[in-house]
Amino acid sequence: MADYKKPDYWQQKARKEGYPARSVYKLMEIVKKFNIFKPAAGKSASAKLRILDLGAAPGSWSLYVLRNYKNAFLSAADLSPLSREFDNGFFDGDNFFFVQGDFTADENREALLAKGPYSVIISDAAPSTTGNHMIDSTRSFELAETVIAYAESSLAPGGNLAVKVFQGSGIDTLLKKMKKNFTTAKSFKPEACRGESVETYFIGLGKLSQPNL
Repeated sequence: MADYKKPDYWQQKARKEGYPARSVYKLMEIVKKFNIFKPAAGKSASAKLRILDLGAAPGSWSLYVLRNYKNAFLSAADLSPLSREFDNGFFDGDNFFFVQGDFTADENREALLAKGPYSVIISDAAPSTTGNHMIDSTRSFELAETVIAYAESSLAPGGNLAVKVFQGSGIDTLLKKMKKNFTTAKSFKPEACRGESVETYFIGLGKLSQPNL
């Protein structure tokens, strides 16, 4: 079994560059390959992006957005608090809204949806793992399904989605659902993922005004 407590190259690099977790490099790869923060077709390059980060703690993805997209408004949610070790006040700004709580709960969902509609939804959310692949993949499936439901209700037409999911039985149904709601939908595994990891990311580009039935 891999020793996840032992810092690897990506963890060490993250701390040197001022991020609390190695996950930031997964987002960087997604951005480089898919340009998910590009304004939707018909929107000017100066148009304000509204971004939702679900499962944000310890905060690397949120911090990346706030550092690199000065004209963005970011909402985020997680059961755990965000790390304040590297944020240098970014998490105190007027362009950031954070809910510490379960983003599947109705009251938190309502608070987050009230800040939308969103241009982009990103999610690196993962369940507490048990070591049982079937249980863990099922829980991951349910989380990803919730994130996709957020996209269906609060992602603006032309918007983009990136959501983590554990590989396992049935996840193809999530990708099929995304293909009905986006111009393009595909699976992508960043190089920054651990080699033995079962995680991958589903990317949806260009949300359709009406789903393909």
